[in-house]
Amino acid sequence: MAVASMEKDAINTEDDLHLNNSFVDAGLISPDKEDISRILTVPFSGRIRGGMRPGKKIIIMGIIDPEPDSFDISLTCGHSEEKNDDEELTDVALKLSARFTERQFLRNARVSGKWSEEEAPISYFPFIPDQPFRIEIHCEHQRFRIFVDGHQLFDFYHKVKSLPAINMIRIVGSLQITKLG
Repeated sequence: MAVASMEKDAINTEDDLHLNNSFVDAGLISPDKEDISRILTVPFSGRIRGGMRPGKKIIIMGIIDPEPDSFDISLTCGHSEEKNDDEELTDVALKLSARFTERQFLRNARVSGKWSEEEAPISYFPFIPDQPFRIEIHCEHQRFRIFVDGHQLFDFYHKVKSLPAINMIRIVGSLQITKLG
């Protein structure tokens, strides 16, 4: 069925779209060892095939740098070929920002060039320097539900209402990506 096919190759790197079927297994991108540094290099930008929809989830697995400052994970609208000129105009459906000195995991969105008020409250800071992590972003009808290492951390209600338009993921900062799907 088409749904299984969309889940199977949900995220593709910008430079390696032609490789998507060669390294995708059960929805997680897991390239060969020699390809992993090239394909999952931070900063990372990839396409979410078909955009977001209720029931879809994105999993990011990686390792925090030994002396981290921060990292950001953004789900955005529009293809990144627009790059620098239009980057300030691109809608950001969800921006997750881990700040290690403040021990905060912030979330925000930008719609029509305007950032929403930053949401900060969390029950605990889940990231440890030099340790692995697993972030899951579950898309529901009204919100994203964010899990870290299997524990629900918070919800973020949709500011961008057209879920299929959310078709890019960008990851920057003090981390290494080991799997993405």
